[in-house]
Amino acid sequence: MLEKTDEFRELTVKSEPIFQGKVITLQVDTIQLPNGGTATREIVRHPGAAAVLALIDGKILVVEQYRKAMEKFQIEIPAGKLDAGEDPIAAAARELEEETGYRAGKLRPVSAFYTSPGFADEKLYLYVAEDLVKGDSRPDEDEFLAVEAITFEEAQQFIKEERISDAKTILAVYAWHLYRLTGEI
Repeated sequence: MLEKTDEFRELTVKSEPIFQGKVITLQVDTIQLPNGGTATREIVRHPGAAAVLALIDGKILVVEQYRKAMEKFQIEIPAGKLDAGEDPIAAAARELEEETGYRAGKLRPVSAFYTSPGFADEKLYLYVAEDLVKGDSRPDEDEFLAVEAITFEEAQQFIKEERISDAKTILAVYAWHLYRLTGEI
């Protein structure tokens, strides 16, 4: 197994802010390489996000919405950005209810992972929702989405068709598969 060593650490020489947006910031860092040379790194800063694997009646709750960056409709699990200082589990509960109308009686962590560590620091927290209670959805004013409950077979087909093609939803489907096989996530 590889061990962490400082010999390959990249040290920041200079950091230049480029863009400050509502969701992300972009900076360009000049770094010193382990061999003494320098290079630049374009880095996207993101506050993190939370996502929910919500199962109801043997199906997974998903939302379908248009994703401008991809220029296509995408089927995804409920998810959203963390507010400043927000606990990821609170964000997961909020996003589940806002997007689907369901409240979770219990949320359990499944995993946390970095979405694109080569250029971004976004960390996404994935939870499984249990004891769901139906309520009213309240999507953000700029969110237009359809809520569906799909079968495991439909989820697999949507992955093949790339209607599901984001990492968090694919990971959630595989966690669901593990649950179906072992009874544990």
